[in-house]
Amino acid sequence: MTGHVLCRVEDIPDGTARGFDWPRGETKVKILVARRGDRVFGYRNACPHVGVPLELDPDDFMSLDGLHLQCSTHGAQFRVEDGMCVLGPCIGRPLRSVPVSITGGMVSVGD
Repeated sequence: MTGHVLCRVEDIPDGTARGFDWPRGETKVKILVARRGDRVFGYRNACPHVGVPLELDPDDFMSLDGLHLQCSTHGAQFRVEDGMCVLGPCIGRPLRSVPVSITGGMVSVGD
């Protein structure tokens, strides 16, 4: 995949997530990238319940146990691997995925 380089993969420690602005023409889309081992998963940074960003503090996306992405507004939790809500008011509704990849140790987002 070609696309916009976000960071080095080691800039996202295993088991965490980071927020980024994805340039899309004239606008920037708020996204997050979560890392599990040698894989990364990208999502729009918007809760499917009410559309608010998931984090209150920068890059604070994970639940206390580190297993799920969590919405800080109402506590909804999402699986990292597919973005599906497994706890909270939006159960069964996923985060909107974005295409991310790792090439040469760099994390990129693309169309």
